[in-house]
Amino acid sequence: MQAWRVHTTGEPREAMSLEEVPEPVPAEGEVRLRVLAANVNFPDALLVRGQYQIRPPLPFTPGVEICGLTEDGRRVIANPSLPHGGFAEYVTAPARALLPAPGALDDAEAAALHIGYQTGWFGLHRRARLQRGETLLVHAAAGGVGSAAVQLGKAAGATVIGVVGGKAKVRTAEDLGCDLVIDRTTEDLGGIAARVKEFTGGRGADVVYDPVGGDAYTASAKCVAFEGRIVVVGFASGNVPAPALNHALVKNYSVLGLHWGLYAAKDPAAVLACHTELSRLAAEGAVKPLVSERVPLAGAAEAVQRLADGATTGRLVVVPSLDGAAR
Repeated sequence: MQAWRVHTTGEPREAMSLEEVPEPVPAEGEVRLRVLAANVNFPDALLVRGQYQIRPPLPFTPGVEICGLTEDGRRVIANPSLPHGGFAEYVTAPARALLPAPGALDDAEAAALHIGYQTGWFGLHRRARLQRGETLLVHAAAGGVGSAAVQLGKAAGATVIGVVGGKAKVRTAEDLGCDLVIDRTTEDLGGIAARVKEFTGGRGADVVYDPVGGDAYTASAKCVAFEGRIVVVGFASGNVPAPALNHALVKNYSVLGLHWGLYAAKDPAAVLACHTELSRLAAEGAVKPLVSERVPLAGAAEAVQRLADGATTGRLVVVPSLDGAAR
């Protein structure tokens, strides 16, 4: 079969190579899946660069979430067992963690429903306890992670403010349903905070969803509401902020961490319950992954590089059948 492999970590465009390799053999408790679609995630870029908290042995294939087909014909969502990641024709995955792919979504959309939407749901509902009528501020609102949070916030009855970078992403965030969109390329930190406060009548955002870190977090602390909650999801900016805890004390807000993988390890029943809720929302049309581009298997390295460079909107999804690679 064909699979992208990383022999030496580095930038995806240079470090990933498409090779002919043996099909992976399932270990005990695993199943083999044919890859129908593999969503491109920021952790894939970090894996290739050697910067992720999990470092699979070299050589490895990146690709942390897929929609795949079981040998008995079931369409499922899965997290492949590294080092045999999803940018390949076949993967192995734990049988107990397979989730049914929602019938309302095609393969690419189903592949993109899992990690980003689970992270959004746990962040907004389990950690921040978002309430109907509250104001939600989402950074990188036109990206894969941010767009999921926007849709989930609207589905929960929140007023949603999106922060994006550039005019094209402003239009995307507006199409997603943001009630206010702020272009960070035309506003400084003070300007972003001022726009949020003006829009909320001086109150600020009740919940902030931050997958960016760095300056985005700084702006969030300036405009979070009394008893607001800042949910720290990741650091796509590459800058891990050092919060001033005295500021949290003075303003009475909370800083909440969200690592979705811990739920998969410590509370798998909650993950299944979340998937059931996400499938219901997908069936109702309340959420639909923003797949901006479907790329063939041969284009996977370039897709990961574009994501790493911050040059994407929504989700890029690798679909092996597009280039006739799947056999």
